[in-house]
Amino acid sequence: MGDAFPRPVCVRLPALFDALFPGVERRLELEAATVAELVDALEARWPGMRDRICDSRPQIRKHINVFVDGRRVRLDAALLPGADVFILTAISGG
Repeated sequence: MGDAFPRPVCVRLPALFDALFPGVERRLELEAATVAELVDALEARWPGMRDRICDSRPQIRKHINVFVDGRRVRLDAALLPGADVFILTAISGG
């Protein structure tokens, strides 16, 4: 027996996006069945965000990491209702 209404996933965006997308919400809830659908939903709200997350192949960019419930995933990863999704920028140093 499933939920009558699907529960959205919780998405947390990196601080870097504050400067790139004025008014961006750092934590929001969206309905999506896959990470790719989630990226589409973010793009619909903030045009240009897909290009910051994905390259032209399309795959998640090398300097971006997407974690779902603590596991690093790719665009084709399924999202269960209520999943915690973190989109993070890679940190590098010398």
